[in-house]
Amino acid sequence: MNDDKIGLSRRKMLVGLGAVGVASAGAGLGTTAYFNDTETFENNTLTAGSLDLFVNYEASYDSDGTVVNQAETAAGEQDGTPAGMFYDLEDVKPGDSGEVKFCFEIVDNPSYMWACGDLSQAENGINEPESAVDDTPDLGELGDSIVASLAYCDEDGEPLADGEIVSGSLVDVIAAITGGAPLDGTGMPGMAPGDQAEYSEVVDPEEGESYITGPCVCLSWEIPTTVGNEIQSDSLTMNFEFHAVQSRHNDGTANPCVPSITTRTGEGFAKQQEFATQQETSFARGRFGNNGPSGSWEVAVGPDVGSATTANYVWTPTNTVPFSFSYDGSGSASFTLDGVNVASGIPAPSGKLAITTKADEASVSVANLALDLDGTAVALSGPDAVSASNDGPDREVTYLVFDTDAADVANTFTITGDVTVDVQGDYSGSDEGVAFDISVE
Repeated sequence: MNDDKIGLSRRKMLVGLGAVGVASAGAGLGTTAYFNDTETFENNTLTAGSLDLFVNYEASYDSDGTVVNQAETAAGEQDGTPAGMFYDLEDVKPGDSGEVKFCFEIVDNPSYMWACGDLSQAENGINEPESAVDDTPDLGELGDSIVASLAYCDEDGEPLADGEIVSGSLVDVIAAITGGAPLDGTGMPGMAPGDQAEYSEVVDPEEGESYITGPCVCLSWEIPTTVGNEIQSDSLTMNFEFHAVQSRHNDGTANPCVPSITTRTGEGFAKQQEFATQQETSFARGRFGNNGPSGSWEVAVGPDVGSATTANYVWTPTNTVPFSFSYDGSGSASFTLDGVNVASGIPAPSGKLAITTKADEASVSVANLALDLDGTAVALSGPDAVSASNDGPDREVTYLVFDTDAADVANTFTITGDVTVDVQGDYSGSDEGVAFDISVE
């Protein structure tokens, strides 16, 4: 038996371990087979969902106790293209009443529902019995004489408990939804945007695809027997819109009913370039005048220059000042320039509105224009500013036109903005050389 012991110095130990490590590494490099497995995922797709709104409508008319439908199509379903006129009543009288019901089918995402609409009226002349009680030949009284309500209801037209959204005259009811009103998926009235519940009730019919729904909306109206000859020959037109907006990733405040008016700019006088008759029915003007506290006027409003109400104003060149022009819907207009106000009676507007800027050895800039129609601010689809500038022999005239129509301007409206005027050292002092006009068709 050999009792000799193998001795390893620290140096020898490190060398030995190093040799083992190298051997191990060499063994690893020499390995050519592995355990392995493969899982494959193919044909992955993302498909967008859909949202389609169908509105089922039904209208009734009660004349002398007999419920009738006078339109060719007083009931149906609407999808996409506006339905046009489906409720056409030609001889309504005190004591008559009616109802229009709208029910909703949404395919296939829970959604926030919105309602909006507008109303316009016409006097259609005044006959002899009407003339004794009606002294507003340009304004119809039918919509103001009709008592109406808008309320949540079921598919049979039965009102939901405490479901009245708004009531009053028909004008009041439509005005309440003109700028958009959120509808509540549980039929709770008075909900502010963002507080309303979504329409989320799923219906699986025996035939056809499933859809999402919620409370219907019913418009009820009646002409009281106390109404008299003041409504003879008057007429009105109502428009309704309903919007479904997906509720996912949406807090319910986005209002799809905000109206939009197209604007555009051009050269020359707006009334000559844009108005059908090339004439305005009324105007407001801010001009440089003699720029003094008395004498030649600087602020005016009225049917025409000869019959306008005027006032004096002292311009400060290069200063930007606010202005506003308002029509009250009943034949009166007011114009305010930097706190100076004038008012006048004017004929009923019938179409477009426009701003004209005029500059001779000067510059006139109108900016930050905004338009409010019947209490609702509208979005301007186009420019919101116009300016004219001249440093030569010829005056520059430019304009911006609002593409409104008779229905838009039948009730109240307001134009606001800012104006800046600057004159050059060789400005001649002409009363009409530096000015901006608001023209009403």
